[in-house]
This record gives sequence, structure tokens and C-alpha cells, in this order.
Amino acid sequence: MNLKFRILVLILALIGFPQCKQKKPTPVEEKKITFKKEGYLSIVSNDGYTIAQFEIEIADTPYDRQTGLMYRDELTAEKGMLFIFEKSEMRSFYMKNTYIPLDLIFIDHKMNITHVHSNAKPFETKSISSKFPAKYVLEITAGLSEKLNIKNGMKINYIRS
Repeated sequence: MNLKFRILVLILALIGFPQCKQKKPTPVEEKKITFKKEGYLSIVSNDGYTIAQFEIEIADTPYDRQTGLMYRDELTAEKGMLFIFEKSEMRSFYMKNTYIPLDLIFIDHKMNITHVHSNAKPFETKSISSKFPAKYVLEITAGLSEKLNIKNGMKINYIRS
């Protein structure tokens, strides 16, 4: 090829291709997940006294139950999350992507507490299982079940707000 033809091809190629500009990356805005009060829950002792009351967030859809309290950086002592399932079955939870330590309280279909798992560690992937079939699971701040003396056989009552 002659030199003039090569120069013409080069000029046409440069005109034909738009100049590549690098865009600045769009910053990802982290959104803090906050507590959403959806009801109230009471724990009642065997002799009928209310020993604790919590504002609760309710996890009753597959997505909400799967996500639970993951990615939260706080849960105050007066708040909790109540998981509601369609029927009583053996339940397993883990703490993957959960930043805060929790107590898990397993509850049967008659609203009786059947098992308390205290102080579940953040990010732990080992399964935390109910000892009996559970229809509900309450997650509260770690250490509260011991501090409030929450025991098997106690009952819960909850209402949606």
C-alpha cells in the first residue's frame, strides 16, 4: 500500500472510533438497615406474670426469614425479631452475615418456649437448631434471656401493630 492510502485509512479509523473516556465510578451508597416496629411481644412466666416486653419486627415471608437480622449493627434491649412460620417443624438458624450476638428463643405452636439458645456468636456458620418443633423463633440481644431468666415452659403473646 502506498503511504497516502495508509494515512487515509488511519485518519478514517480515528474519526470512526469515538474516543474512549473513562467514567468515574458511581459511588455505592450503603444504606443502614434499621429496626421497623411491627408489633409487641410479651414473655409470661409460669405463674402468669409478664417478665419482659419487646417491640418486635416480624419476619413472616421467605425473604424476611432468610435475611433476619443480617447486616444490622445494633439491636437494643427492648427490641427483637419474631420469625413466624406456617407450621411447627424442627428449625435451624445460623449467624452468617449477622454482626451482633443474639439469643434465639424457640417457641411451639401453642406459644410455649421450648428451647433457649444463648449468646449466638456473630458470623458463626454452624447451625443452631431447635430441640423440638417450633413455629416461632424470637431473636433478642445476647444475654437478655439469662438476665430476664427466660426459661422453657414460659409463654409468649404477641400482637401486630
